[in-house]
Amino acid sequence: MDDLQITPSQVKSLLDRKEDFLLIDVREPWETQLCSLPGAQLIPMGAIPANLQKLDVETDVICYCHHGVRSLDVAVWLRSQGVAGAKSMAGGIDRWSAEIDPTVPRY
Repeated sequence: MDDLQITPSQVKSLLDRKEDFLLIDVREPWETQLCSLPGAQLIPMGAIPANLQKLDVETDVICYCHHGVRSLDVAVWLRSQGVAGAKSMAGGIDRWSAEIDPTVPRY
């Protein structure tokens, strides 16, 4: 599972090229009120199993959270459920803010 994680710069490149993928924010709603990434769909970690059908797609499913721990757990679980294109954005939105867009608030 070497391809389980993707860097924020790789995600930015996909967004810039308007690639077809799902960007899933697995944080809690209160966290998305602080900051979020454009085009991301909020599905909190605890709601992922109930939304599995939405995520079982042919394209990549890139998950992110605050620091990358929850999203990595979600990506591993999704892979175990047959979602072959599930990945986690390494370092989460915090790393995105540090490396890609410093206007995204850190918390």
